[in-house]
Parts: sequence; C-alpha cells; structure tokens
Amino acid sequence: MAETGAFEGWTIAFDLDGTLVDTAPDLLGALNHVLVEAGLAPVDLPTIATLIGNGARAMMEKGFGVQGVTLPAAEMDAAFDRFIAYYVDNIAVGSRPFDGCPEALDALLDAGATLCVCTNKRQDLSERLIDELGLTSRFAAILGADRATNRKPHQDHVFEAIAAASGMPERALFVGDSRTDERAARNAGLPFLFVTFGYEAEAIEDIAPDSVIGHYSQLLPALSVLRDQAIASLRGR
Repeated sequence: MAETGAFEGWTIAFDLDGTLVDTAPDLLGALNHVLVEAGLAPVDLPTIATLIGNGARAMMEKGFGVQGVTLPAAEMDAAFDRFIAYYVDNIAVGSRPFDGCPEALDALLDAGATLCVCTNKRQDLSERLIDELGLTSRFAAILGADRATNRKPHQDHVFEAIAAASGMPERALFVGDSRTDERAARNAGLPFLFVTFGYEAEAIEDIAPDSVIGHYSQLLPALSVLRDQAIASLRGR
C-alpha cells in the first residue's frame, strides 16, 4: 500500500480494452452476430484477439477476411452499423474489469493519483462501457479515438488524455496491453507498464516495457518504481 499522497500530482493513463476491462466476450459476440447474419461461420477469439483495441472496423475486416470475403466499402459500412447496434445493446453482458482492477484503481486514488483513459475505442462506447461497469467516477477523463487529434499510437492522443485530466506529461505513466500502447507511450516519452493478462501477451519480447505485471495486485508497487525512476531522471536533467 502506497503512502498517502505518494502519487500526488501524478497522472496514470490506462488503455481500456485488454487493460482495464476484458471486453473480448462482447466484441467477439458482436462480430459473430454480424458474420452469422451474413451467412458466414463465426470466428474464435485467437483469430481477432490482437486486433482488439485497434478499432472495431479493423476487427471486422479481419473477421470477414478469414472467411475469404472482402466487402465493398458501402457493404462494410452497413455491416459496421449492424455491429455497433448489437454491441451497444450487449456492451457489458460478458465484459468485466480484470481481477483486482477496481481495488487497484482505488488504491491509486487513495495515494493521490489522477486517472485517465486513453483508448482507441469510440468515445460513446468507452463511456457507456465504463459507466455500466461502475468505473466512471474513478477517472478524471476518458478520451476515445474519435475525440483525439490523432489516435494512438500517435502521441497527441496520450497528451490530450493527460491534459483532459489536468495532468502533465512529465508526471505521467502509461499502462497498456499492446504494441500500440507501447508505441504511444514511447512517442509521448512516458514510462510504459505492460499487463500480460491482455490480448498481446505474446508480444512482450518485441515490446520491451519498462515494467510488467500479471495481476492488478502488482500495479501499485510497479508504478511506484516507475514513478521513482521518472523523478530521478527529472532531477538528473
């Protein structure tokens, strides 16, 4: 447990899908709903897991692609609309925060941290999901891809999420589960903590994160080390 005020003035930015919440069941359900409607076979999670967090359209294109189908743009637009309509109605049927996540967020808040979400999920979907799971009050800001000047991995998305939470990049840390998150953190100059329970655990060797956790019970100690390293780096400039 961190000392009271140990994270005062620090902003912790989190990815959403695969980092805060296991959204795979409902994303997969919405994708397969559209595929079956189109007379195609459903796909399994390994087929699309690494695409979660890169936007629903990319996931849909892969889902159709593995069936050997490439839809014209207009048909893909219509399929995407059907996907969104189904997903909105089923956004928190199987999706749940990862084990220990709410408690870890509360511990950070108790230590004085400000929390924000930096996600490539659409703003309305992000807000709806986080609200339905009872997590909204923990975040000072939620910034979806459609609200950012340039989406992750561009640094603009990270900087804008931190700014929306009234934070400063030099006192911010990033938590994510993907190569996209790692590149976004690097582009923004933030220390990066990788969670192995997300959707790109196999990419850890390519990512080379600053810290790694396998459960949210490890989050606070790991972030404390990154914070101390960042402080030491600032003092050494």
